[in-house]
This record gives sequence, C-alpha cells and structure tokens, in this order.
Amino acid sequence: MNIEELKKRAAAGDAEAQYKLGKCYYNGDDIKQDDEAAVLWFKESAGQGYIPAYRILGECYNFGYGVEQDYEEAVKWWRLAAEQGNAEAQLNLGVSYKNGCGIEKDDEEAVKWCRLAAEQGNAQAQYNLGIALQFGTGVEQSMEEAVKWWRLAAEQGGVEAQKKLGGIYIRGEGVEQNDKEAARWILLAAEQNDTSSQNVMGFIYYSGRGVEQNYEEAVKWWRLAAEHGVVDAQFNLGVCYYKGTGIEEDLEEAVKWWRLAAEKGNEDAKEALEKLQNE
Repeated sequence: MNIEELKKRAAAGDAEAQYKLGKCYYNGDDIKQDDEAAVLWFKESAGQGYIPAYRILGECYNFGYGVEQDYEEAVKWWRLAAEQGNAEAQLNLGVSYKNGCGIEKDDEEAVKWCRLAAEQGNAQAQYNLGIALQFGTGVEQSMEEAVKWWRLAAEQGGVEAQKKLGGIYIRGEGVEQNDKEAARWILLAAEQNDTSSQNVMGFIYYSGRGVEQNYEEAVKWWRLAAEHGVVDAQFNLGVCYYKGTGIEEDLEEAVKWWRLAAEKGNEDAKEALEKLQNE
C-alpha cells in the first residue's frame, strides 16, 4: 500500500492504517520524518483500541518523541497494551517497575510482567527474568531456572544471554563446567559482532580451551575486537605480532597496537613499550 492510499484509509478511520501511517512518520518511511504527526496518528489509532498504538505511544512518552517526556504517561500506555497481552509492552512495564521509572519501584511486579513477556517468547524479557532469578530479585532465587530462560533467549540470538551462558559454562555456575559449551555460546555472540565476545574468543583459541588450539584464529578474533577499541585485544594482538604467533612477526605492528592500548591506560602495553625503548 502506497503512502497516499494509507493516508486515505487513515483519514477514513481505519485504526490499523492510522497506526501504520504514524509509523511512516515516526521512521521517515516514504514521507518526511515527523514525530508530532506520528503521535497524532498513534493517538487516533489508540482511541479506537488498537493495541500496537498503545505500546508505541508509551515509547513516545518515555523518550519524548513528538510529545513532552512523561514517564508516568508512558507507563499508562504500556499498561493498557500489556493488559491486552502485548509482550513488548509487558517487558517495558516490567522494566519501569524494576527501575521505579514513572511508577513506584516494585521488584515483584517487575518479575510478574517480565515473566508474561518471557512466556510469549520475548528474548529480552527472558534474559531479564534470568537475571532476576539469578539474584533472587522479586522472585525466589533459582540458578537452574535462570539458565533455562537464558538458554531460550540465547537460542533466539540474544547476545547478552549467549554471553551469560558462555560465562556460566566457563565457571560451572548453575551448570556443569563445560569449556566446549562455553566456546559455543561465546562464538555465537562474537559472530554477532559483540566485541567483548570476540576478545574472549581470542583467548579461547589461543589457549585451546573448548576448541582446538589455533593461533591464527586467535589473531583473527583479537584483530576484530582490537579494531573496535577493546584494549586487552589491542595488547594481545601486539604480543602476537611481536612474537610472530599466528601471524608473521612485525615489530612495527606490535608497537602500533601496544601504543593504542597504552593510550587507554593498559599497563602491560606501557611496560612492553618501555622494555623496547630500553633494549
């Protein structure tokens, strides 16, 4: 449906068209971006009981898009959507309760709404619920339950959940220690360009922990992390260049990466550079 047809349907009172036209203004899709116009159409749609419009109005009030920022108003709209089963609004309402933003802080209410969203498959809610269960915040503590929810989120591609699973398998926290499982989950996060996971994959391949030792793979992952400013990766990449481990020895490249790390306060890099100056 083109924008002119959408405008006609919205003007004729079609609630779904009003919401979609609002989204076009909101995102600048096929029309000039205009938050105030977006809110106008979202309100028209919400006035007819269109649930997705409730949720996005909460977002507009939460961030002050097209309206004056008002956390209480955001909570009002999210609650309307959440009570009608909208998973994203349930998550947002849960976060509001957790942070005491726009509403009095209530950890039990936070868990209640987060669980409803998690049970509908919302990956962020599944991750958040896992955190609450890990620490017993608003719910009885259960690491076993936490792992269950993190796994569900991780299987949907949730990076934070993948990292969390990798970490607990490394430490054997709530699960049997398993380096291969740790490497599997951390790799999934690294492949989604999570820089801290890329750095960890460098260590995993360098040490051969959970994978076959492979210095070239270690260098590959450290380079990716280093190029995005991860200081430890910059130092380790410099070491690889200095020693010729997994890559051709290159003192100039080693110094380059150590300098970058040293500029950000890495003491090992500073020490390495000082040793070179004294040789």
